[in-house]
Amino acid sequence: MSIQDFLYGMYERRLEHGLAKDRIPGHIGVMVDGNRRWAKQFNAPSSRGHQAGADKILEFLHWCQELGVKVVTLYMLSTDNMSRSSEELDELMAIIADTLDRLDEDENISVHAMGAPELLPDYLAERLNRLTHKTPVQEAVHVNVAVGYGGRREIVDAVRALMKDAAGRGETLETLSSSLTVEDISRFLYTAGQPDPDLVIRTSGEQRLSGFLMWQSAYSEFYFCEALWPAFRKVDFLRALRDYAGRQRRFGT
Repeated sequence: MSIQDFLYGMYERRLEHGLAKDRIPGHIGVMVDGNRRWAKQFNAPSSRGHQAGADKILEFLHWCQELGVKVVTLYMLSTDNMSRSSEELDELMAIIADTLDRLDEDENISVHAMGAPELLPDYLAERLNRLTHKTPVQEAVHVNVAVGYGGRREIVDAVRALMKDAAGRGETLETLSSSLTVEDISRFLYTAGQPDPDLVIRTSGEQRLSGFLMWQSAYSEFYFCEALWPAFRKVDFLRALRDYAGRQRRFGT
C-alpha cells in the first residue's frame, strides 16, 4: 500500500466516523457522468469508460448499503443519449444489460425501471421488466434504474396516465382540471409511492440537471463533484454526505 493510499484511508475513516446517522439522506439521485471523458484520458474507446462506470455503480451501491441509504436513483441512459452512434449504443446497451445481471445476483437489492422501454432493445427491456417484478430476499437498498429516461417525457407520461385514469372513472376533463393537485400528478410518475430524492449528485464538473428527476427534485439538495464517474471515490461520496449534513433544508419556506 502506498503512502497516498494509507493517508486516503485514514481520511476516509475520519469522514465516515464524523457522519451523523440521522443526517444520511434516505434517497440519493446520481447522474453518472463522465465515462467517455475518463476513457479519453487513456486514449481508450468509449466502451472502456462505460464499463468502468458500470463497475463503479456496483461499488457505489455497496457504499450506500454500508451507510444506510435506502433508495438510489441512477441516471444511466437518457433519451438524448439515444442519438449517439449505433456502435456506441450497442456497446452501452450490452454493458447496461450485464450490469443488471450483476444487480440481479445481489439478494439485498430491488430494482425499479424508469424510462421508455419501447426505445430499448427487447433483451434489455425484458431484463428491466423481470428485475422490476423480482422480490428481494431482504431489501437493503432500492435502486431506480433510469434507462431511456427523460424528465420531460416522464411528466408527459404521468399526465397522460392521469387523464386516462380519470376517463376510466367517467370523470370529465373539466372536472379533472378544476380539482387537479400536485399529488395527483405525483401518483403517476415513474417513482410513484417513493420519497423524493434528498440529495442529487452529479459527477464530472457539469452543473445542470439535464432533465433528471425534474419534478421530484424540486426541493432536493444538489452536490456537483469534479471527479469523472469512473474515478469517483468513497472519499468523494463521503464529502458529498458531509456537505449535505451541514445544510439546512427549507422546502420553500
